[in-house]
Amino acid sequence: MNPNPPPAGAEIKAATASDLRERYESGATVAQLVAVSGLSYGTVLNRLHEAGTVMRTSWQTRRMRDLQARQNLAARLRRLYEQHGATLTELAAAGAGTRRAARRLLIEAGGAPRTTRETLRIRSAAERAAREELSASLRARYEAGASVPGLAKEFSYSVATVYRLLHQAGTRMRPQHRHGPARGTRKRS
Repeated sequence: MNPNPPPAGAEIKAATASDLRERYESGATVAQLVAVSGLSYGTVLNRLHEAGTVMRTSWQTRRMRDLQARQNLAARLRRLYEQHGATLTELAAAGAGTRRAARRLLIEAGGAPRTTRETLRIRSAAERAAREELSASLRARYEAGASVPGLAKEFSYSVATVYRLLHQAGTRMRPQHRHGPARGTRKRS
């Protein structure tokens, strides 16, 4: 008797012995095959034996899963390292545990560790691109009529920072308004 019904739409079409063997050899457990096929545990075992499947022990399955998990982690860390410019310290925090383990996993996944200088260059290029995008956005808003204090408040920057970013974007500044009493003409004596 199968107490857990199989998930909807996840059933193996005919649950043939060769289909079950293929899934088992690719890493599925007998319990997973039972859940997916809707067959009983004994039926799944019988069909695996019919197909001539060499059965694994529980420790072999755990070891195989650990190896797959390690390979998946190494691939994910390599992707973070190469595509997002993460450091070994950040990889350690993302699941490797230590910088040394992160380095080892990175090499296992086919990655090549960078020097500190290379990492800083990648980071500064990304920051530069973000700063240029922000400058262009501020320039467009300023040229559309927004004031510098208004932009500073909206983007949570100081007025000086907004001025600096506008200047870096090559913005032609409007003349400053003089607030306060109007100045009269000076009399010459």
